Amino acid sequence: MLRISGMVFLLVSLAVALLVGDAQRQLAMPISIGQLSSESDSEASQHDTAPKYRWQIDRGSSLTGVALKLHAAGIIRSPETWVLYAKLSGKTRIQAGSYWLSSGDSAITLLDRFSHGDVIIDRVTFPEGWNFAQWRTRLQSHAQFKAIAELSNEQLLSDAGIDNIHPEGWFFPDTYTYTTGDSAADILGRAHQKMQNILREKWSQRASGLPYNTAYEALILASIVEKETGLAEERAEIAGVFVRRLKRGMRLQTDPTVIYGLGAEFNGNLRRSHLRQKTAYNTYTIQGLPPTPIAMPSAAAIEAALHPKAGTSLYFVARGDGGHVFSNNLSDHERAVRQYQVFQRSKDYTSVAK
Repeated sequence: MLRISGMVFLLVSLAVALLVGDAQRQLAMPISIGQLSSESDSEASQHDTAPKYRWQIDRGSSLTGVALKLHAAGIIRSPETWVLYAKLSGKTRIQAGSYWLSSGDSAITLLDRFSHGDVIIDRVTFPEGWNFAQWRTRLQSHAQFKAIAELSNEQLLSDAGIDNIHPEGWFFPDTYTYTTGDSAADILGRAHQKMQNILREKWSQRASGLPYNTAYEALILASIVEKETGLAEERAEIAGVFVRRLKRGMRLQTDPTVIYGLGAEFNGNLRRSHLRQKTAYNTYTIQGLPPTPIAMPSAAAIEAALHPKAGTSLYFVARGDGGHVFSNNLSDHERAVRQYQVFQRSKDYTSVAK
């Protein structure tokens, strides 16, 4: 009996081994995605010329459900074999998300990818100096986040766990990664936390004698510095001009704040009448800082606002090449304005006038 039992066990083991081996051979064969419409992706195409298709696994999907969906799409031949192999190899936990499928894949590599959760990582970039409206537009341009077009700023901020703030200036400009499980609120929450962390750290290391009582006031000035700066190396010098003007009780008289206050009314042409128009952000008519930031400043702009360059200049005018001419007095400044604004008609002229 023992001999017979041993032979039966051996035969069964051999049959299982043959079955598993046959299953492995089937599952190791290249999958077919030719019938799927190929989806191009700039990041993927930079590294791989093989056609790729974006495959979505929804939350709550079962192993069998994923197998049947793959089979229905013509990607795998036998969903039963795929499920059996997954159970025998201990890979029954499938993670939700978007995955790349390529013609070089097999059913086995797909199972490995789905069980490890090697989901597609997408990216969204927010340049320095953008305002919150531009952030919303950028987010809405990604299909995953287009629904935020129906949300008010208050709703969107509430979803991100951010309450009772004016959004401008409070999100750090950077590139953020996301997967299909993320929402626009998730990205805004991370960007807000990063800005808070950076501002807190830099405020704690600020220079002495600054004309701000709070880190938020420094954030406001940093946003102005960001919008006025064409050359990175001038940030601290521009900040120095604004700091000296604030200390002397001079109006900041900076065009970007005027433009921000005009909102949708601004059509790209800043007129003298705009400089006289009363808004909370018109620094030609108000004293001190505007009530909120006007853009999302970089860490470098925040650093400049908290460590302005020492000097005596109180004015600057754009040269037209991204840089500025700095002046200590009004007569020198007006001479520079005539040279670079009147004579050269620089299109990107900006000025701290008087």
